Amino acid sequence: MGKMTVLSLLGLGLAFFRDPWSSYQTRFNVFREVEPVELPNCNFVKGIEAGSEDLEILSNGLVFVSSGLKYPGLKSFEHDKPGKILLMNLNEEEPTVLELRIIGSKFDLSSFNPHGISTFTDEDNTVYLLVVNHPDFKSTVELFKFQEEEKSLLHLKTIRHKLLPNTWTLTHSWITYLWIL
Repeated sequence: MGKMTVLSLLGLGLAFFRDPWSSYQTRFNVFREVEPVELPNCNFVKGIEAGSEDLEILSNGLVFVSSGLKYPGLKSFEHDKPGKILLMNLNEEEPTVLELRIIGSKFDLSSFNPHGISTFTDEDNTVYLLVVNHPDFKSTVELFKFQEEEKSLLHLKTIRHKLLPNTWTLTHSWITYLWIL
């Protein structure tokens, strides 16, 4: 026990006699200069100035983007406008953003505050989009059917339940469960 204490104190003493900051500065790269990296295939995409919270990429190259999420107490880019779902086609040479029209008689577009999104493609290649929505800072899930020809989302259902998770990956069992609700 005595030898261990002496060796420990000797080790600590030697560590303090050596320049203690130089080894930490070297190890943590304190004075390293960070050089910017230019990515050759990275481009600014106009139309997402209000920010994006989540995106979902389909196997055919279409991308759904949720945009316009507002947090309570924080400034937002477009505080007077509702959120939106955007569509991009990554197969295009220069992808552009298209705002999807949301149709449906019972959907309140003025309080749309989209957060997480997930897609499910049915056996007949119908694409369903589930969007976690926070109207008046509560949580709901909005179920949409993507209409590719019209470039629109048909609102099918609003799902409210205190035990619904905020984000998830959809499986066929989740779709069955959500249709029952």
